[in-house]
Amino acid sequence: MAAVYSKSSPYYNTSVAGQYLDTWKSITFPANTFDIQWAITPQYANRPDLLAYDLYGDSNLWWVFAVRNPEVINDSIYDFTAGTSIYLPQQATINQVLGI
Repeated sequence: MAAVYSKSSPYYNTSVAGQYLDTWKSITFPANTFDIQWAITPQYANRPDLLAYDLYGDSNLWWVFAVRNPEVINDSIYDFTAGTSIYLPQQATINQVLGI
């Protein structure tokens, strides 16, 4: 069965078998020399959805930060703390990887 998730979902590449998700097919964002290293500011602490909206215009892309920074962010919400240094993928990279 075809995927029922939007392209902005981390489950987009994962097919659905009956009423259940099949084996998860992860999406990765390769390191890019144009990625910006940035320290999370207090206004975005524990709110990757707000940062995703401000940067990419889509709060559903909150998971991109955890996927791009797996060595820093294990929990997408509680590891997203002020002062933590992460890499921000460029909009063009996200569009290319997700096919948006």
